[in-house]
This record gives sequence, C-alpha cells and structure tokens, in this order.
Amino acid sequence: MPNLSQKNPSSLLGKMLLVLLLSIAAVVVLLPLVIVFLTSLAPPGSVTSSSSSIIPKAVTWDNYRQAWVRGDFLLAFANSTLVALAVTGFQLLTSALAGYALARLKFRGRQAVLLMIVATLVIPFQILVVPIFLVLKWGNLINTYAALILPTAANGFGIFLLRQYFLTVPVELEEAAALDGASRLQILTQVMLPLSQPALLTLFLFTFIGEWNDLFKPLIFTTRPELRTVQLALAEFQEQFTNNWSLLMAAVVIATVPVVLLFLVGQRQFIQGIGSTGIKN
Repeated sequence: MPNLSQKNPSSLLGKMLLVLLLSIAAVVVLLPLVIVFLTSLAPPGSVTSSSSSIIPKAVTWDNYRQAWVRGDFLLAFANSTLVALAVTGFQLLTSALAGYALARLKFRGRQAVLLMIVATLVIPFQILVVPIFLVLKWGNLINTYAALILPTAANGFGIFLLRQYFLTVPVELEEAAALDGASRLQILTQVMLPLSQPALLTLFLFTFIGEWNDLFKPLIFTTRPELRTVQLALAEFQEQFTNNWSLLMAAVVIATVPVVLLFLVGQRQFIQGIGSTGIKN
C-alpha cells in the first residue's frame, strides 16, 4: 500500500512555482506604490529624475500638509464623495430593479434586452460623450452636479452582475414569500436584496472606486472651480508642481488612500460576490 501521507513531488514543485510567480507579481504591482510613498516623504527638491536611490535620506510628513492645502483637496474630497455616493446609489437602485426583472420576470424579448445591456459593456464612454453633452446642455445641466451623476446613473455591468446573482437564489424562497402575500417589490426588497449583500457590496466597490478615479466627466462637463473632484484637482496640482516630485507624490497618496482603505475593508465580500456570480441562462 502506498503511503498516502507522502506528498507528490510534482505537486509540491507546482505549488512552489505558483508561490514564486505570485510573489513576483506582487512585487511588480507593489513596487511602484512603495516608490510613490517613499518619494512623498522626501524633503522638497531632494528627489529628481537623476536620483540614484528610491530611499530618501531624510523624512518629512510636511509634504502631505502642503499638498492638502495647496491643492485645496478638502473641497475636492467633498465633491468626489458626493458624486461617487450619488452615482453608486443610483446604480444600486437601477441594477437591482433591472437585474431582478431580467432574472425572474417572464416577458417577450427578455433575452434580446439582456443582450443589448451586455453589448453596452464594449462601448467606451468616450464615444457617447458628444450626445450626452448635447442632452445635458439641452437640459441646462452643464456645470452642475447632475452632469457628474446622471450620465453614469445606470450601468450594464451592474445590471448583469445582480441578474447573475439573483439567479443563484432558490426560487422556492420567492414562492414561499408570494404564498404569504408578498408583492414582487416586497420579494425584491425583503428577500432578494438581503440575500444578495455580497453582490451589492461588489457593485458598490466597483462603482464608488470608478467614480472616485474618474477624470473624464469633470473635465468635459464642468468648468466651475467649486465642482472640482479629486482627480481634477490632482491633474491641476500636477501642472503646478511638475518638478516638485515630493509634493506631487504626496498628493497622489492623498487621492489614493480612501479607495484603498475602502477596498481593504470590503475585500472579503468583494471576492465572495465575484465568485458567486456564475454564468447562468
């Protein structure tokens, strides 16, 4: 009888290679972030394009204070938070309603509607900017918060994601709720959505991070300084302090920290939500 406790050498070698490849990938991804952080701690003027070392000889945290004040990031943070939360709220609402209808309601043309929604995922937003701009201008919404919120209030990815997750919920739960007299809306809000928290959180993270990092909409649809978002403020900051690498990297860290913390807090539910949305017809 072979000893089952002995490990297969080829399997062990495969695991070691996998760990090595993942370690290399982690270094490749994290090294630029480490360089950005170390540069942000260097005294102004001590880091240039010809610097031979990424480790600063002296450390100062004053770069963050100066970057925060000079870039007026308080207003930018407030605007980005407002826009990101509003867009995320709208997408959660529209995706839940449309996703549930496509998953459970039987109507003619359902598959065609689903195919059209999925097809929108391959259309870049930049292609639609001209008609969207004309619609916003017709509605006198240019240079308003609505111009930053409404163009992305609904998204095909969110609809498809929740539709796929709703398909994993047993139909018997809905039938039991219907026997108790629950309406379709009550079934959605009291049965389906509580069971779909991983998918909802996944959509929340995707949408919030995407809106926080968006530069295109604020650049095209707004010109008022009081509507500046974080990414627009960062772009303007870069133009002003092109040669001051320490201040510039400090501003980059300031703009990045909120979304990194948000992802770290919700990463478990994020992975669960992605893993449980398999392809179903």
